[in-house]
Amino acid sequence: MRVAIGGSTGLLGTALSRHLVQAGHDVVRLVRGSVTASDQRRWDPDAGRIEAPGLDDVDAVVNLAGTPIAGGRWTKDRRTEIRRSRITATLTIVTSLTPDGRCQRLLNGSAIGFYGDTGLEVVDESMPAGRGFLAQVVADWEAAAGHSPVPTAVLRTGHVLAREGGYLAMQRPLFAIGLGGRVGSGRQFLSWISLTDHVRAMAFLLEHDLTGPVNLVAPNPVSNAEFTRSFGRHLHRPTPLPLPLTAVGAIFGREFVNEALLPGQRVRPARLIEAGFSFEQPPGRPDLPNRRAGRGDRRRRRPGCGDTLTAHTRGREVTCVESAHPVRRSGALRSPRPDLR
Repeated sequence: MRVAIGGSTGLLGTALSRHLVQAGHDVVRLVRGSVTASDQRRWDPDAGRIEAPGLDDVDAVVNLAGTPIAGGRWTKDRRTEIRRSRITATLTIVTSLTPDGRCQRLLNGSAIGFYGDTGLEVVDESMPAGRGFLAQVVADWEAAAGHSPVPTAVLRTGHVLAREGGYLAMQRPLFAIGLGGRVGSGRQFLSWISLTDHVRAMAFLLEHDLTGPVNLVAPNPVSNAEFTRSFGRHLHRPTPLPLPLTAVGAIFGREFVNEALLPGQRVRPARLIEAGFSFEQPPGRPDLPNRRAGRGDRRRRRPGCGDTLTAHTRGREVTCVESAHPVRRSGALRSPRPDLR
């Protein structure tokens, strides 16, 4: 298969390119700057152009292009760019495709921000769009993909956890200096997916005929508070205090805090599961780098305890494998803590 990738220099695009090449496929990386490699092709989404031969020589397209949500302060111009970059890239792709051309498959970026703040409610792909700036951006993004003349799936992506970027890269500096903490009450759910499984899911969708929205999240979301405690243990950093939202708001803008940090989504990957996709990362186990205990960390570990962030249940016992000691809770797990069974 020959696959063109928009957003090929980002975290997801780079990982997908590597995965497809290793699997024996050909990749055409769409780039905005100068072409420096034989597998690159220049495109200019702002002008709606893709260098010849366009997309006429590929079997499928994966479009992941868009300005990062957390790349700077949410000024009016940046909010405009967050929306515009996604829609112009998508329209450039779909207008370059024809119903009777060689390319008969499009995977287009999207996000679980589509659902807005869902509280404790479990949502799947059948839920309508939520409210707020990000929900509207994602709805418009998906509407642009809806003009595609070929079978199209939109990738409603959760928080991607990876060693080299994504959600963890944004959080790690605060945790490293002891300022990491829960966001607000910490009750909101964090729907995550490992980079490994996100890439595997995209490859899976390239070979299956699912169309429409597909949630790319792990089956077991966790509460923000639970994630914070586990990540703090993973980095050997305390997390006793909530994240200083006033300081974050001063840097990124209050709307960023209200739209991107405080809301939660408890999302289920219903269509992926129904299609037979199997997650490589076990439920509740983000793809984090192993960290060996240093000389200053002489905690005695119980058998079976390691350095991988995880949370699971054995009967009524909830264990964080990162921790040296299991935590027992009498009775059923109570809301708002996640049901990790």
